[in-house]
Amino acid sequence: VAAASYRGPGNNDTRSNKALPILLWWSGSLFPHFPGDTERIDCPRGSCLVTRSRRVARHRRTKALIFYGTDFRAYEAPLPRLPHQTWALFHEESPMNNYVLSHSPGIRLFNYTATFRRESDYPLTLQWLPGTGYLRAPAVPLAEKDAWRRKGYGPVLYMQSHCDVPSDRDRYVRELMKYIQIDSYGKCLHNRELPSERLRDTSTATTEDSEFMTFIARYKFHLALENAICDDYMTEKLWRPMHLGAVPVYRGSPAVRDWMPNNLSIILIDDFDSPRELAKYLDFLDKNGEEYLKYLEYKNVDGIKNQFLLEGLEKREWGVNDMTLPNYLNGFECFICDKENTRVKEEQEHKKSRGKIPAPRPHIAQFKHMGCPMPTPGFGSIEDLSEGDSWKEMWLQDYWQSLDQGEALTAMIHRNESHQGRFWDYMHEIFLKRTRQH
Repeated sequence: VAAASYRGPGNNDTRSNKALPILLWWSGSLFPHFPGDTERIDCPRGSCLVTRSRRVARHRRTKALIFYGTDFRAYEAPLPRLPHQTWALFHEESPMNNYVLSHSPGIRLFNYTATFRRESDYPLTLQWLPGTGYLRAPAVPLAEKDAWRRKGYGPVLYMQSHCDVPSDRDRYVRELMKYIQIDSYGKCLHNRELPSERLRDTSTATTEDSEFMTFIARYKFHLALENAICDDYMTEKLWRPMHLGAVPVYRGSPAVRDWMPNNLSIILIDDFDSPRELAKYLDFLDKNGEEYLKYLEYKNVDGIKNQFLLEGLEKREWGVNDMTLPNYLNGFECFICDKENTRVKEEQEHKKSRGKIPAPRPHIAQFKHMGCPMPTPGFGSIEDLSEGDSWKEMWLQDYWQSLDQGEALTAMIHRNESHQGRFWDYMHEIFLKRTRQH
């Protein structure tokens, strides 16, 4: 959250606050200014008033509503949707938090997006990576890791307490455990205790606590499996092991290689035909230190070879733990402010010209701004799962019901509905239509 002093880079906008476009943070808990409910921000192309007070929701000067994806619910959306307002989406979290946004009808409700996908209007892809210095932090020496192994610790760490997720990671890890020793300290597939009460405290395990980090850095490999699969969705599960000098055994973004520091820095689960084959390779690296250390060469001077990664870090307009740059909430806020000031000017020119200058065309978010695929089993195929499988019942149903929700809200907006309570009537209509088609 930004301090109250952050207002933007400054500009030559001389308008009073009463003349500025208003941006409403519909998800008020994300409002990046403290204290108070309203702030003037001064961005490159002009200024805006930003607020979390919904009293201005229908005001003619309220030009944009900013929604937080995790909190956005189709059945709670503000209706009727006003033609003079754009909708902006901020969603850096897991696709599992709201699968409505992974379908075209859901994401196309929005005009502007800030998501983890590089294709979004304001990409947040590297949100978990502070910079190249984070990757270059020194690794625990191999001799110390080997000594750790001789004490009976496994080569592979699994630390997960969020079970039953769309990526179905536990199903895969359970199979992998048959072929190699995996020390699992979290609630999922728990088979080993952390050595102290302090480390067992969940708040310690979820922060970069120095004692906790020292403990897990001794492992050669960390199982780094995201809770959902989508292009460019990469979290601390990937970057933290790299920071510590453990090799991530990764499943998550299918495009993850695009962002890696060099060609040999992670092991991709999907490169192996089976958990047994992966276990064989991990065992080989565990016993061959020279081969293992090749995966840590990116930590050397000039070890980061990937220009795409370096440019991505250099060009992003926001920073992570960097007081010289805005955080991404303030950055996105200014991005929307600039877009709305441009739109206001274009609309004024259109009116002045009596139609000779065309009205600005609305910008609509595209499927690829989120576009996450249907969940699939972590191991095996859907056909292999029993009828009562809890993962199958929970996540496949959630994914496809989310499509219906996006379609229902889109239909309500097109028909200029103003009563949110009718949402479930629209859902029932879509359900009957699908049933007839099948």
